[in-house]
Amino acid sequence: MSQDLISAHFQSSVAGLTRAVQSPELLATLHTIASDIAAALKSGKKLLLIGNGGSAADAQHIAAEIVGRYKRERPAWAAIALTTDTSALTAISNDYSYEEVFARQVQGLGQPGDVLLGLTTSGKSPNILAALKVARAKGLTTVGFTGAKGESMRAFCDHVLIAPTEDTPVIQQIHLMSAHGICDQIEHVLTTEATKV
Repeated sequence: MSQDLISAHFQSSVAGLTRAVQSPELLATLHTIASDIAAALKSGKKLLLIGNGGSAADAQHIAAEIVGRYKRERPAWAAIALTTDTSALTAISNDYSYEEVFARQVQGLGQPGDVLLGLTTSGKSPNILAALKVARAKGLTTVGFTGAKGESMRAFCDHVLIAPTEDTPVIQQIHLMSAHGICDQIEHVLTTEATKV
């Protein structure tokens, strides 16, 4: 009898998500990240996002939720996925190196008080770590999303979300679910504050 890989993936995903939601530390980290991003957006700062491959797609997805909307009608907020400008990506990679592809953009676009969110399932992507170093030096709040093997990423981040699994697709699912939770929290906080003014 052949193994049901689809069912196995669902089971692995449910197990990873269950571990995540049952982790007080992970949930507390998410609340802190949401609070920092909300404070930045409220003060007119922006969220920058970076990632490779599937994580690049997640960066774009999250940026769209912030600039457009997640669930609530509200003003647009500033978020930029640094994974989308093909001219910048190719020029920087060609003229410098792929390791500098995000760091150079952070150097040019990042301002003190902004937030940089770097997504890397391994926690070891050189171009993500290089950008986080530049962001810290410029006074940005640095946030990392990674997986169970990415603990070393803490050295480069103010806040780190560690998905409790080593399975890359499940890490990515936890990252996106976490980002959606953050978006929901940000919208709730900022739209509630706006109605009180």
